[in-house]
Amino acid sequence: MANIGIIGAGSWGTALGILLVNNGHNTTLWSHRLEQAEELVWTREHREKLPGVQLPESLEITNDLEKTLVGKDILIMAVPSVAVRQTAKRIKPYIRYGQLIVNVSKGIEEGTLMTLTDIIEEEIPESVACVLSGPSHAEEVSRGLPTTCVAGAKERKTAEYIQNIFMSPVFRAYISPDVLGIELGGALKNVIALAAGAADGLGYGDNTKAALITRGISEITRLGIAMGAKAETFYGLSGIGDLIVTCASRHSRNRRAGILLGQGKTAEEAMKEVKMVVEGVYSAKAGWELSQKYQVEMPIIQQVYQVLFEKKSPDLAVQDLMLRDRKIESWDVSWKPE
Repeated sequence: MANIGIIGAGSWGTALGILLVNNGHNTTLWSHRLEQAEELVWTREHREKLPGVQLPESLEITNDLEKTLVGKDILIMAVPSVAVRQTAKRIKPYIRYGQLIVNVSKGIEEGTLMTLTDIIEEEIPESVACVLSGPSHAEEVSRGLPTTCVAGAKERKTAEYIQNIFMSPVFRAYISPDVLGIELGGALKNVIALAAGAADGLGYGDNTKAALITRGISEITRLGIAMGAKAETFYGLSGIGDLIVTCASRHSRNRRAGILLGQGKTAEEAMKEVKMVVEGVYSAKAGWELSQKYQVEMPIIQQVYQVLFEKKSPDLAVQDLMLRDRKIESWDVSWKPE
């Protein structure tokens, strides 16, 4: 049994709190809003994000940051990606040397182009930052539906420790040393999901979505390899697995935002209507900047970037993708140039 503090009482942080309590761990869930913490304690339900899901009585919920952080074996960073740096600064005074912090958010920081574990390590160098990611909608995890994820850490024993904490009859965790690849896959799949949603909003079909998913993972993989990640990571849970579920699921906020974009809404209007942080909007700019920095061709992410920040129409973006120069999907040495 471990003592665990979860920083962030959104849908994902709350769902993991339910999972970890059911796994037998002493778990404290922190909300930055006192009124939200009080409501969760009183109702034992996250009515806004997870309606109908009963919160276990043994899940401790608080607005007291020190209580959440001190004396814990593991801390889980479950705030939106845009709040990771600010939150890391805030919790730093309470962090002991060697404190294990597991990032479960997905994104890349604008401007610095840093992954979220890199931000945690920069702000709290005395900590050990790791990642947990994969195809895992909170709505399903909170209801005990079978889910798989991958835990990434620089040392195998750390990854195995995280694996053991999360493993249950309904939650299977794999391990990997490729922290960078796991985080890139988790962040950039949200951008492809915006494109898939926009295609739905435009009235396109399954053929279009299949193309976006397969070509999307191809360009994410190209960038990942250029940055030093492992290709096989992107063909696993935090790559193609997370991409499929985010592009196709009714739970996906990025897909929902994309649908609204395809229907003619602006990015601001789409985010307002979704009523949740749409991580893909922030990752699109970072993804485009990374493609320029590493000189990697990423046509889907380029088009999403132009729709979001250059006011390009989604239907014209699809047209430009279809009319690109002819390409080869795979090469054989027997194909000698004529």
